[in-house]
Amino acid sequence: MFRETHPILGTRDIQRAIVFYTHQLGFELAFGDKADPPNYVGFRRDAVELHMQFQFEHEMGTIRLRFLVEDPDAIFNEYRLRGVECNSKGVHDTPWGTREFALYDVDRNALTFYRDLTSEEKERLMSERDRPRSGPEGSTALP
Repeated sequence: MFRETHPILGTRDIQRAIVFYTHQLGFELAFGDKADPPNYVGFRRDAVELHMQFQFEHEMGTIRLRFLVEDPDAIFNEYRLRGVECNSKGVHDTPWGTREFALYDVDRNALTFYRDLTSEEKERLMSERDRPRSGPEGSTALP
């Protein structure tokens, strides 16, 4: 039986990453190895735990993580107050039925924070998509 997963994110500058994840994203530093500076650390926020390891430039790859959260709007507002640069769309509803926003960390790891839309929200989204929109000169534009 699977119980948990602990993704290991790569970083080129672990001290800078620790500051970003703790001061800007609100994670706590849960542990670190004894090296100075550490090579391997863990962060925790609520029930989520992330591990991070120093990597050289040639070892880095693109990582994308999706965090299921209760209230992406509240987290988005928290991050904006902390000066975190988020995607230009802000928090938005998606055609695949989520409400979400995204950002990149200091090493360009992509982080998305989302929740599933309720049935009512999905119905509203579908009716908005299906509603005819006015085009130029009062004509009806096709979606």
